[in-house]
Amino acid sequence: MKTKFTLLAFMALTGAALAAPQTFDFKDPKGINNAGFKLDAPLEAINGSASGISGTVTFDPGNPDATKGKIIVATASLMLPNPMQKQHMLSDKWLDATKFPEITFESKEFKNVQTAGDTTTADVTGAFMLKGVSKDLTVPVKLTWLKDKLGERVPNQKGDLLVIRANFTIKRSDFNIMAGQFEDKVSDTIELTLSIAGASPK
Repeated sequence: MKTKFTLLAFMALTGAALAAPQTFDFKDPKGINNAGFKLDAPLEAINGSASGISGTVTFDPGNPDATKGKIIVATASLMLPNPMQKQHMLSDKWLDATKFPEITFESKEFKNVQTAGDTTTADVTGAFMLKGVSKDLTVPVKLTWLKDKLGERVPNQKGDLLVIRANFTIKRSDFNIMAGQFEDKVSDTIELTLSIAGASPK
């Protein structure tokens, strides 16, 4: 009986150690993390990206329901192929990047969590802030935990990676971005795509 109890205790402790929460840093040293955005208006389609991504996410492979975190995008890092469009986008009439330097999403709750192997899907409710306006959104996400793969992305570093992918839409009118204006060229609906990797060094 004592041997059986000791074995069970050892297995419980080992499982707890293997499933401990980890904090992943999304300020990518390679500088390739990016967020994409698309506005498809009747007269013009606008496609851009943002590279100034940071933030942290705490993820427990053994308890993904408890995932918490905040992702930050530097407003000034938003890019468009047309320099004039970029200038207008960052101006005080549109995003006002000087006054509102960050776009953020901070998670509050994970629902409908399903895990298969190293991949977890969930619906994440959180506060999305743009141009100083915060609104709760529910976003479908896919999290992929890549154990001991940090060195394959960043040479000479050991640790794990957490890859987050998400696709969702917002309306610029919900965030006081020239609501109701120029919708023939600048769609009210904005499609957002996130594909980022965070590092947890060991």
